[in-house]
Amino acid sequence: MKPATARWILTRLFKFTIIEADLPPEPKHIILGVPHTSIWDFIVAWLYDRSIGGHPRVMIKKEFFFWPLGALLRSVGAIPVDRSQPVGVTKQVIDLIETSDSFHLCIAPEGTRKPVKRWKTGFHTFARAAGIPVYLGYFDWGRKEIGHGPRFECTDNAMADLRAVQAFYKQKGVTGKHPEGLSYLDD
Repeated sequence: MKPATARWILTRLFKFTIIEADLPPEPKHIILGVPHTSIWDFIVAWLYDRSIGGHPRVMIKKEFFFWPLGALLRSVGAIPVDRSQPVGVTKQVIDLIETSDSFHLCIAPEGTRKPVKRWKTGFHTFARAAGIPVYLGYFDWGRKEIGHGPRFECTDNAMADLRAVQAFYKQKGVTGKHPEGLSYLDD
C-alpha cells in the first residue's frame, strides 16, 4: 500500500490525527505501540507506519499463519513467532535485524490485548543486542492521535528502562480502544 493511501485511510476513515509525520531517521529501529487493547491497534499502527513511509514488521504468534491468513500476514510484514521458544524468537528477530538494510519493528510491550501486570522487555533485548534505537509510538483512541514520540535510549537496566517508558505513556495519558485493558507496573 502506498503511503498516501495509508494516510487517507488512517485520517479519513479512522479519523486519526497524525502527530509525527516523519519516519525516524535510522534505517533500523523499533517503534513501540501503546496501548495495545484491541486487534484494531495493529491495523491503525500498520497504517501509520506505512503513511510515514515505513515498511513495518510485527511479530505475531505462529498459530495465525494458516492458509490463507498466513500469506496475507506475511505480505504486511508479519513475522511468525513460536512463543513456546522465547530464545529462538529472540535469535530469529535479531538475525532479521542484522541481515536487513532497513528494519522497522513495531512491537507492543504489553504483549497481548488483555490487561497484564508486567510488560515484556523483548523490545529492550532486541534494541540492545542489535544496537538500534527505540521510539515511543502511541495510538491514543481517546484523542484520536497517533505518532511516535521521542527516541528512547535503552540502558543496561531493563526494568529501570521499562519504568521510564511506562512513565512517558502514563504522563501522556494515552487511552486504548478498550481503556480497561491498559495497566502499568505501579497500578
